[in-house]
Amino acid sequence: MAEHLHRTPLIAAGVLMGAGLGGFVDGIVLHQILQWHNMLSAKYPPDTLFTAKANMYWDGIFHAAVWVMTAVGLRMLWAAGRRPDVPWSGRTFGGALVMGWGLFNVIEGIIDHQLLGLHHVREYVDDKLPWDVGFLAFGALQILVGWLLIKAGRADTAVRGEL
Repeated sequence: MAEHLHRTPLIAAGVLMGAGLGGFVDGIVLHQILQWHNMLSAKYPPDTLFTAKANMYWDGIFHAAVWVMTAVGLRMLWAAGRRPDVPWSGRTFGGALVMGWGLFNVIEGIIDHQLLGLHHVREYVDDKLPWDVGFLAFGALQILVGWLLIKAGRADTAVRGEL
């Protein structure tokens, strides 16, 4: 009789870690290194010490939130790794990481950029929409690639009894 295996805990851990790590990339690259925007830069441009500090504070809250997401995802990965019914698959986990990052981009892009208007990908340019659409398209592409990798990862566990 084939062993009953479950990939869901591995996928859930990867998606949460991918979302958290994607948030770190966004915060470090777009907020800090390139300085294209801050968390509230559309509402409070950081052109005074007060508004710069307010943006820095909310960037810190954002980083704390994605740190928690990453830590919880890591805890979930550890728990999944201890379960005999959760088979390891690098393609499944890697796909879940990529999918999580893409989900972060799409959800954050829709909520913060479009619905709430807190900031845009490139805040300090005349035409912000192409940058925002590109960010969403990149996120959608990541979700697709992640899904394809997760699907390909089924072959890693099919030998051990998963359908």
